[in-house]
Amino acid sequence: MTRLRLIAPSGYPHDRDAMARGVARLRVAGCTVDGLDVLDRVEHRYAGSDAERVADLNALAIHPSLPDIALAIRGGYGATRLLEHIHYGALRERLAGTATLLVGHSDFTAIQMALHAKSGLTTFGGPMLGADFGAPELNPLMWEHFWRTVSAPEASAGWATDPAAELDVHGPLWGGNLAVLCSLLGTPYFPRIDGGILFVEDVGEPPFRIERLLYQLHLSGVLDRQRALVLGHFSQCRPHAYDNGYDVDAAFAQISRVARVPVVRGLPFGHEPDKFTLPFGVPARLQVANGQARLHFSGHPHLSGAVSRPDPGKLPQIP
Repeated sequence: MTRLRLIAPSGYPHDRDAMARGVARLRVAGCTVDGLDVLDRVEHRYAGSDAERVADLNALAIHPSLPDIALAIRGGYGATRLLEHIHYGALRERLAGTATLLVGHSDFTAIQMALHAKSGLTTFGGPMLGADFGAPELNPLMWEHFWRTVSAPEASAGWATDPAAELDVHGPLWGGNLAVLCSLLGTPYFPRIDGGILFVEDVGEPPFRIERLLYQLHLSGVLDRQRALVLGHFSQCRPHAYDNGYDVDAAFAQISRVARVPVVRGLPFGHEPDKFTLPFGVPARLQVANGQARLHFSGHPHLSGAVSRPDPGKLPQIP
C-alpha cells in the first residue's frame, strides 16, 4: 500500500470539496493518506504560519517513518517565505537515495529549485491534491502518467508540437512555474544547470509579462546555457485591449527569434487537467520530429518494488 503524506507549503485549501475528493480517490485507489491536519490550517492566504508550513518539510528529516509520497495540497503563494528555514543538510542526509517522492507544481517550484540547489535532491513537478486528484473529473492522462512515472526508474512523455521542428538533445530536465522560477534568479536557491532541458508554464499572466519573464531568462544567460526551452500550458494568459492583438503566441514567437536555443511548444504541464509528471534534475533526452515530441528521462527516485500502488489504467470511482 502506498503511504502518502500531505504537505501544505503555500496557500490554504479554499476548495474543501476538491480536497475531500482527492483524499477519497487516493484511498479508494489503495493509498493511505495522513497529514490531514494541514487541511485545517489557515493564516491569511496561507495554509498556516511559516513555521507550521516549513515544519511539514523539515519533519521528513526526523520522522521515524518516511512516507512513500509527500504531496502538496495546492499552490498559490507562500513557499518562497520558507526557503531560508528549510533544513537542507538534514533533508539531504535523510532523503538522498531513498524512495520518498516530493510532488507538486506551481508555487511548489520554489521548493524544488531550492532543494536541488542546496541539497541536490530530485523532486517531481506533477499533480497536487486539490486541483488534480480532487478535480470534478479525474484526468486519465494525469493519473496514468503519474503512477507510471513514480513506479519505475525511467519513463517517457510524448506530445504533438510544431511539424517543422526537428531536435535531438540530451541534458538535465528541470523547470516549473515561470514566474516563480524567475523570482529566484540571483539567489542561492536558483540552481546552476548547464546543458539542460528547461520546461516552463504559467497561469494568469498577460502576454507581455510572459515575454518579460522569458526575456529575463534570456538576458541573464540562463537560456544560453540550455539545450532547449520547452513551453507547457500558459493558462488564462489573456491580452488586454491595449495589446492590439498581441497575444501569448506573439510572445513565444518573439522569444523564439531572440533565444539562441530551440523552443518546443505544447508540453502538457501546468495549470490544466492534462499534465505529465516530470522529475527535476535527472538526465533526459528530448527528440522532436514529424510533429511529435518525445521526452525520455531516467534516474529519478521511484516507489520500491515492495510497495503496492494504484493501477495506472484504472480510475478510482467515488460516490
